[in-house]
Amino acid sequence: MPTVHDWINSPLGVVEGIFAQYNSSPDWEQKVLDFFREKLKDQEAASWVPSLNDVPLHYLKTSSLVKFRCMVQDMFDPEFYVGVYETAGPSPESKVLKLGKYKDMTDCEVDLNSKHVVTMERQSFYCMPIPGESQWVKDGFACCNQARVLPSTSYVPQRHKRSHEEDDEMETQPHKQKEQLTGDHAATEAFGHGDTKRLETGSQSGHTAASGCPHPLELNFPLPGETGPACLVKVYEEWEKFKVNDVLEVYGILSVDPLLSVIAEEREGHFVDPMESLEEQRAHSPPASLVPRVHMLHAYRLQHNNPLLPPAASEVSSGFLGELASIRAELVGFLTHVLLGDSLAAEYLLLHLLSNVYARRDVLPLGKFTLNLSGCPPSSSYTEQLFGVLQQLVTCSHRVCMSLGNMNGLHFTPQKDYTANRLRSGMLQLTPNTLLVLDETQLQQGQLDAAGVRNITALGNLISWQKVDYDFSYHQMEFPCNINVLIASEGKSLLPSDCHMPLQPQLAPPNMEEYMGALQAALPPSLLNKFRIYLTALRHQEYSISEELTKMVEEDFVEMRKEDPQSISADDLHRTLVVARLLSDFHRLTFMLGFRKLTFTSGFGKFPSFPSGLKLPMLTVDFVCFTFWFSEENLFMRKFFPWARPELPKTWSGFRDPMPTIPS
Repeated sequence: MPTVHDWINSPLGVVEGIFAQYNSSPDWEQKVLDFFREKLKDQEAASWVPSLNDVPLHYLKTSSLVKFRCMVQDMFDPEFYVGVYETAGPSPESKVLKLGKYKDMTDCEVDLNSKHVVTMERQSFYCMPIPGESQWVKDGFACCNQARVLPSTSYVPQRHKRSHEEDDEMETQPHKQKEQLTGDHAATEAFGHGDTKRLETGSQSGHTAASGCPHPLELNFPLPGETGPACLVKVYEEWEKFKVNDVLEVYGILSVDPLLSVIAEEREGHFVDPMESLEEQRAHSPPASLVPRVHMLHAYRLQHNNPLLPPAASEVSSGFLGELASIRAELVGFLTHVLLGDSLAAEYLLLHLLSNVYARRDVLPLGKFTLNLSGCPPSSSYTEQLFGVLQQLVTCSHRVCMSLGNMNGLHFTPQKDYTANRLRSGMLQLTPNTLLVLDETQLQQGQLDAAGVRNITALGNLISWQKVDYDFSYHQMEFPCNINVLIASEGKSLLPSDCHMPLQPQLAPPNMEEYMGALQAALPPSLLNKFRIYLTALRHQEYSISEELTKMVEEDFVEMRKEDPQSISADDLHRTLVVARLLSDFHRLTFMLGFRKLTFTSGFGKFPSFPSGLKLPMLTVDFVCFTFWFSEENLFMRKFFPWARPELPKTWSGFRDPMPTIPS
């Protein structure tokens, strides 16, 4: 029976053993998959598999089992390979049947005339670390991983050798020596921020590409400043169930054979394939030292990437569910301090952080809740500090400074490069539930060019329809997304939003950076982790409405439209239902909200009246059922409606019962 050492350090040996035993059976491939899936069911055993996200590549041995937490950035065309072959030999008795699956190259010479040669097909995914993943998430997964690795013995440092003539020239012309040293240092910084150990095996090919090609190798990360390895994942079964932008946990056999780079250089030097351009060869066959290959044995979609939770976020402990009320109160209090004492803005910010597109009806995304937080001080670093705090709470985030230069110069939407036959990433190619903070306080006077107008349009489509139009030159292709957009602005944003919340600070710290730093330092790590679990777990709670309640809402909505078509629109109803759903997640109750006919005003003008009879269903939970009614004494309406700071009228009539206090 294979030991842990066998199936992790030598998975190809296990695969070849199963092939040798069952190659006459048509289901030998399924037996290989079943073996590794059964092993990886044990979470402790899976934690012993080294991760490409945590372990440097030069510490890993080629042909060992690794895992990779990644996003599928692009899918290349299928490729053919020799799945089963017979070795060449002087006599029929010396020929052996060998396996070519889960490998980049065969181990020995192949008898191409043999009738036992089997050609198979596989798919290649270009995968990269999850864009915008928070540092606490990376640290959490690294702590959970029990794999202990040492530098690979197959790692052999290489150095560039100079001829005697070059040495003499350097001695007589010292300025050339300085230029070469400067160039080498710049190349090192560009590829790995000075991580010379990791680059030594691929430094020669990388230097050649940088000096001899007009376009050096790009790892194609969507966000600037991203680090980590990009991988070519070879998929052998059921690749049609995966799609671009999926977040996966991939288990597979690592391949970093230096011969892959040698073959790629030889093909580049003797370019003869008329069906494949030189740029396509570079994009699809990058050096293995920079873009390793992983031959997939098992993979599954990640519902979330929070290391503090089990893979299924709904499987939180009953003890944690009992603490929801207290955790929410602590979180609202913390966000109130972050928002300079504005408790109402803190409530809406919490609604925004919990929002999630849970379904789509035609083109309408259900569950989105874009928040425009206006009144942010433009002269201070408040938005930057606010993003730093939110980054400690959510798993993925990114901040975009909407300066004129960024809007005209950045690429927001991915674009198909037909020359290299690859999808060039854009800043909006993000994973689900990523927090995207748009900082409008950086806006300046000036004119947007054509690229800037396209970027603004892309942001508007993202906010309104939760979709990004990928540019395929001859047509646009819609890709649905699920991105939480928070707009920080000085006045009302020029972009659309579901809720406009003017910030009303009650505090004016003299030093914003010190104030935010003190807030985070005063937060106990245990409570911070509870905040992180709370935000992820409640976002993925199941939500359902009975047919009876659905019919009731439809009938009341029709009656309201009959009485006054201008009183409420479909968008108003959708926003109200979204907020009702989010609030039901807070209180974990089943209740009905009854609206009476009322009119209320705010600093932004008069809002429409709501006739009586509209009942909004909330999340069904096996707890006590309450019926809440609005009253002048309880200003729950201010937290419920997605409009800014409504002021309730002084007189009411027709209320049957006063509204009880909402349990905290």
